[in-house]
Amino acid sequence: MSGSTLSPLRYRPFLLILLGSLLSNFGNAIQSVGAAWQMTATGQPADVVALVQSATNLPIMLLALPAGAWADMFDRRAIMLIVQVAMLMLSLLLAVLSFAGIVAPTVVVGLTALLACGVACFNPALAASIGSIVPRTELAAAVALNILAFNVARSLGPAVGGAIVAMGGAKAAFVANALSYFAVIAVLWRWQHVSPPQTRPAFLSAIAEGFHFARRSPEVRTIMVRAVTFTTTGSAAWALMPLVASDLLGQNSVTFGLLLGALGLGAVVGAASSTWFRARFASETIVRTAGLIYGAGCIGVALRPGLPVMLLLLVASGAGWVQALSGFSVAGQLWSPRPLVGRITAMVSSLTFGGIALGSWLWGHFAQGNGVAAALLASGVGMLVLPLLGLILPMPRYEAPAR
Repeated sequence: MSGSTLSPLRYRPFLLILLGSLLSNFGNAIQSVGAAWQMTATGQPADVVALVQSATNLPIMLLALPAGAWADMFDRRAIMLIVQVAMLMLSLLLAVLSFAGIVAPTVVVGLTALLACGVACFNPALAASIGSIVPRTELAAAVALNILAFNVARSLGPAVGGAIVAMGGAKAAFVANALSYFAVIAVLWRWQHVSPPQTRPAFLSAIAEGFHFARRSPEVRTIMVRAVTFTTTGSAAWALMPLVASDLLGQNSVTFGLLLGALGLGAVVGAASSTWFRARFASETIVRTAGLIYGAGCIGVALRPGLPVMLLLLVASGAGWVQALSGFSVAGQLWSPRPLVGRITAMVSSLTFGGIALGSWLWGHFAQGNGVAAALLASGVGMLVLPLLGLILPMPRYEAPAR
């Protein structure tokens, strides 16, 4: 397996944290389906339905940098365990409130946002751990595998979540999410922890140091600009997919799960092939092409060609989406000095997810006034135009100097 996408699996610590990431993201995907369909089933308008995506991603933007500093300052395994226990408590609370019939939009969105705060703290600790448990020559493949695990969850989670919601309602999805955290905690408990850093800068100094490096690095600045513009422009499909199922197709939660499952399946294909593409093409070529494929898929869905064609278009779109996001994540890792990796990758993650949160809110309002199909069409056209930004700010190549 040497030199392949799967080669980092030879390292048991990486295998364990990858499994933990897979389980955690699987539960989160199911919970998101339950929350989004809860909004749709109660007849909430498009801008309120889209708030689920905003609540899922905005905390990641706001907390990513502090969480990245903590990942560089403290024991990363301890951070991940504490976060997973807290998320378990929150998910149990959401399930209990759901069974009690307390499912007002503010409750669902609020607890979804709190769960996203846990994700915001978990992901930088996990990402920063990767570079310390695999050799640098395996880093790009390890990052791609972590993204692949995320997208396997995005592929299977929504489809399973849709089936769970169809059989037991949104409350059943919330229970399934809670059960996933028990498994994650068990996996992390078995992981022999990575030693914490030898030096521990003050919290504010650590954050300032990360900002200072990003400000001085044109490569990191470019990665962040490209990440936020890509996700802001393209987030309409993710935010409005419940309404694609209910409004454009007139179908139920199972169809919603199938649509998200198609996006996720494509994302799995994109993540699994990302190492192969990076070995043969420049990062700018990959990001441009991925944006064009994703945009064309969104436009095709907006034209309502019927469910089978929609599913094929979403598979292609999902592959394009994750190829680009994988490119941003890998570039952020490779252009980060090892002592700052938690903070720099957190900044890239912050803008990536911040773009999804902002775009979801904007596209939700756009869809409320102009319709779901118009929002998808406008987002797709924007994605076709966006690659022109690469003429001014081309993505840095992956061959970053070792630091």
